[in-house]
Amino acid sequence: MFGGLCFMLNGNMVAGTSKRGLLVRVGKEQQSAALARPGTKPMEMTGRPMEGYVFVDPPPSDEQALRDWLSIAVSFVKTLPPKAPKSKPRRSKTK
Repeated sequence: MFGGLCFMLNGNMVAGTSKRGLLVRVGKEQQSAALARPGTKPMEMTGRPMEGYVFVDPPPSDEQALRDWLSIAVSFVKTLPPKAPKSKPRRSKTK
């Protein structure tokens, strides 16, 4: 994800890091409350808002603040159904 790290739970994205900050999946219902916190902004991809995700920039500088964000994200993602792992296409042998 943008040259950073992506954290998953049961096949669903929880959070990710990039040069743009910390991306946190909070869910549509929690998005307004998350955006009211300092340093947050809506997540946009190709100019379109991505509902249920926020950017935290600058990323939390202390462990407790990071744990708080991850707790929000994990609580939401636990409500989602697990995703089946994507199968990799089989490579055919060439002679």
